[in-house]
Amino acid sequence: MQDFDVIILGAGAAGLMCALRAGQRGKRVLLLDHAEAAGKKILISGGGRCNFTNTGCVPDRFLSANPHFARSALARYTQHDFIALVRKHRIAFHEKTLGQLFCDGSAREIVGMLLSECAAAHVDLRLNHRILGVTRAERFRVETDRGSFGAASVVLATGGLSIPKMGATGLSHDIARQFGLAMAEARPALVPLTFADQTLELMRPLSGLALDSIARCGRAAFREAMLFTHRGLSGPAILQASSYWREGEAITLDLLPDRDATALLLAGKRARPKAEPKTVLSELVPQRLAQSLAAAHLPPRVIGEVGDKDLTRLGALLKAWRLTPSGTEGYAKAEVTLGGVDTAALDQKTMMAKTVPGLFVIGEAADVTGWLGGYNFQWAWSSGWVAAEAV
Repeated sequence: MQDFDVIILGAGAAGLMCALRAGQRGKRVLLLDHAEAAGKKILISGGGRCNFTNTGCVPDRFLSANPHFARSALARYTQHDFIALVRKHRIAFHEKTLGQLFCDGSAREIVGMLLSECAAAHVDLRLNHRILGVTRAERFRVETDRGSFGAASVVLATGGLSIPKMGATGLSHDIARQFGLAMAEARPALVPLTFADQTLELMRPLSGLALDSIARCGRAAFREAMLFTHRGLSGPAILQASSYWREGEAITLDLLPDRDATALLLAGKRARPKAEPKTVLSELVPQRLAQSLAAAHLPPRVIGEVGDKDLTRLGALLKAWRLTPSGTEGYAKAEVTLGGVDTAALDQKTMMAKTVPGLFVIGEAADVTGWLGGYNFQWAWSSGWVAAEAV
């Protein structure tokens, strides 16, 4: 059996960061992954350009049963630290809306950077190794289909359940349970919402239509694009709201941010009384949506003959369209997993399990989930770094 100082399970964002930093500290590091390539989720992120962090990473943009848990790691390895690493490797990048940073070229540059740093730190990366089990006596023993390995520390970095076609499994959760760590309920997050019955009948013909909106769920509100799909709603605003949504709850959509829908409809009636309602409405929202809403909520006559009360009701709907999803598109389309290893079981300064010395949980495997827009990558970098400082 080969022996190391630390074995990291999972060569994704968090695992790669943890490995390179532990290696830089002189640790003998083994990085294992069942996939044939490292960083597979990094490669598909951001449309292939990797939204690798966000300039606005602050703790209140992360969800957890303990909202303060992420604070320590995010403060010790910040977005500015990762940006400095990107600059060191001369990777060109740009900022999109809302502080999101993307590579000018390809996400492969980020993976290449991490692998280069791992190589320089003498990390032993072994791919195509399926983990069969982890046990602990005086030291940890990791069994794989290609041999067994020993170490003083093991880091669980295999992520959550989202995007199983990319190889996602519940391995980290299973091992954490095996060692008695409590779990926060896992569920899909940053995921499209599905609808049924009459609501879906209205949405299906609008599939592919996008518009600026504010999506609200409880106290959370996000202004970004929303997208109609053949199963319901998607787009950044909806994905953000989905992390806060629970079964049976409603979401509320403002389809005309910063505009008074009722006043605009009434003004349109007085300015063009012989126009069809859908024509006036199409000046406010996309034409297909205007046609659907007019047909569903207004009588079939010219707008001058439509009562002010009807227009006021439609204006109120445009500003606060209340809808109850039937569900989500699940882990297959979820960008991340909400929940995971309960943060109460972990030391927030080191990510080590309080009751199992030497066992660490980082990245998506822990109950910390960021907003859309580079936040989850930053959590991977930050949590991986602080764990590496402690192994």
